Amino acid sequence: MTTATTAKEPGDLELEAPRTEDLASLLVATDRPARPTAWSASLTFGWRAMLKIKHVPEQLFDVTAFPIMMVLMYTYLFGGAIAGSVDAYVQFLLPGILTMSVVMITMYTGVAVNNDISKGVFDRFRTLPIWRPAPMVGYLLGDVVRYLIASAVMLSVGLLIGYRPDGGPVGIALGVALLLVFSFAFSWIWTMFGLLLRTEKSVMGVSMMIIFPMTFLSNVFVDPSTMPGWLQAFVNNQPVTHVATAVRELMAGDWPAADIAWSLGWSALLVVAFGSITMRLYNRK
Repeated sequence: MTTATTAKEPGDLELEAPRTEDLASLLVATDRPARPTAWSASLTFGWRAMLKIKHVPEQLFDVTAFPIMMVLMYTYLFGGAIAGSVDAYVQFLLPGILTMSVVMITMYTGVAVNNDISKGVFDRFRTLPIWRPAPMVGYLLGDVVRYLIASAVMLSVGLLIGYRPDGGPVGIALGVALLLVFSFAFSWIWTMFGLLLRTEKSVMGVSMMIIFPMTFLSNVFVDPSTMPGWLQAFVNNQPVTHVATAVRELMAGDWPAADIAWSLGWSALLVVAFGSITMRLYNRK
């Protein structure tokens, strides 16, 4: 009995399965993509925050309509009673109400963080080979753009109703820059609450309980010298007052070194304290 054999033609290709050793050597020889730096990872998450605004533009309501309402309402409501005229009062009020409005807007950072946690998005972020604080820093960088939009809107409205800063464009730019630095640092409080509390409503409620006393019990609307002594002790030594005074003086063309130092010191303290707590909660969540 003969066994039939298949002869190979000269043009036939002989395919061999790759050996495991060859695949391993190929993987080792191939250069892996460089790991993203802390800055690039943070910018990526910041861009993600911008894309969320692009798809849900209603998120800009609090940095457009809300600031306009704040400026017009408080200027025309209190201007005649406090300063005798709207034109006189708006020179004092606008830098303060700008500080108040931007600080109030920071609370939405915690709401956004809490919303992503409830959807399970952060479970995916923690598995990525990136700098651990990058998602949180990205949130805050994206919100800085929102604060800048709110500042531009409020200043535009203020100029239309009679605000005339003696510091000119340079004074305005320095005042807004200081406010953005403080707001970035202040937002770490809300990222902590966004991780700590279970619902968006809880984050919003706690945020309002903290923000309202800090913004209204300040020198945003009136000079603290008209207040009772016990209240002055609190108003003159809390961060919003220092920031509002520094922004007001910078836009007026002065250089309030003490209030600038206090504002930057408060900013550093907020980042160190609440940033550390936020990252500890984030790693354990």
